[in-house]
Amino acid sequence: MGRGVFSLAVCVLMAAPAFSQLRSFQTLFPDYDETKRAAVFSQNGLLETSSNAKALKLLPAFLAPKNIAGPVLSRSPSFLIESLIVIPAQPRPADVTAIYNALRRARDLKGRLYPSFSRNKEVPLFEDATQVAGEKNTTPIPDPPRASRAPASDAVFMKLKDVNFGNSYYRLDIAAGSYGLVCGLTNFRTLSYTVIPVIRERKFVAQLYIESLAEGLLVYSLAGADVSDFIASKIDMPSAIRKRIEVIIGWIIDGIAKEA
Repeated sequence: MGRGVFSLAVCVLMAAPAFSQLRSFQTLFPDYDETKRAAVFSQNGLLETSSNAKALKLLPAFLAPKNIAGPVLSRSPSFLIESLIVIPAQPRPADVTAIYNALRRARDLKGRLYPSFSRNKEVPLFEDATQVAGEKNTTPIPDPPRASRAPASDAVFMKLKDVNFGNSYYRLDIAAGSYGLVCGLTNFRTLSYTVIPVIRERKFVAQLYIESLAEGLLVYSLAGADVSDFIASKIDMPSAIRKRIEVIIGWIIDGIAKEA
């Protein structure tokens, strides 16, 4: 992710009022009718897949499209996947630091299940997961201890042993603000299926926005990838990326629950 674009996202978030003033879903999404609202609060939330960059349907109006969608659209993705979900409130709303700490527990991604239609059962998506020292030094390192306060920005580097793509390497950029966090996820090495390159380095990118509302935890995500026509004809890439985003969102939600 370009540091300039990410810095803009940090500035937008840091300009918000105090986090203790939880906003309501109705305030942020006044145009949602009861049917659409119920879908957002359902187990799976709302999900949209599109090949048209102008067809974003779920991007919250209070987020600057350039800062959230820009890093995804700049990769000229072959497809876009949007999701919006609110998880009912826990006994205590998660603050920015709790969300930040959850995002740094890379090892909790290991063994998380996803429904495999080809195997007709749920299987682990990531057979192993660990943080690594950086893009040039991929030596595994322990997950860090809990932070007492979230910094304005940070980066986490991860190695995930993907059931389909083998060893996969990602960078997670985190920008903490008064209301929530913006997270940018991209692959810093090529994703391959056996020996066939599927997504070249930095051609997959996802942006997530996470905020505690009065009603629960809001998670918005936008993801896309640039793949060749040949790969697109052989692999259902929107489905593959959607499953991974769903697993990552589940990991974030469960990690925040541990912080409550």
